[in-house]
Amino acid sequence: MTANDYSLEGLHHVQLAIPAGAEDQCREFWGEVLGMTELEKPPVLAARGGCWFRGGGLEVHLGVEQDFSPAKKAHPGILVSSIHGLAARLEDQGYEVTWDDNFPGHERFYAFDKLGNRLEFLEPKN
Repeated sequence: MTANDYSLEGLHHVQLAIPAGAEDQCREFWGEVLGMTELEKPPVLAARGGCWFRGGGLEVHLGVEQDFSPAKKAHPGILVSSIHGLAARLEDQGYEVTWDDNFPGHERFYAFDKLGNRLEFLEPKN
C-alpha cells in the first residue's frame, strides 16, 4: 500500500481518562463551563461509565480508567475563537489559566479540568 491509497480526514474524537463516578464533574466542566452538548452513548458503551460531549466540531470522550491518573503532560490542543473570552470564562469559574507564547502564530493557554487533565487552547493570530 502506498500513501496514495488513503487519506487522513481528521480526528473523530479525543478521549481523556476519568476516575469512576466522575461523570458529574465532567458534565459541569465540559457541559456547563465550556458549553458543549452531552451525547447519548450507545448502551453497550454506556454500561462502562464515562460520558461524551460535542461542540464546535470537537468531540470529547471521557472514559473511566481503573487506577486513574490525570494527564499532566499529554493533552488535546483545542482551537478556539475569542481565546481571551474563554480564558475569562474559565477564570470566572475558578480555573487557573496559564498563558504560553511559545507557539508561533498562535495565542494559547493551558488549563486543567476538574480531574487534573491538562488542556491546551489555541487561537491563530491574525
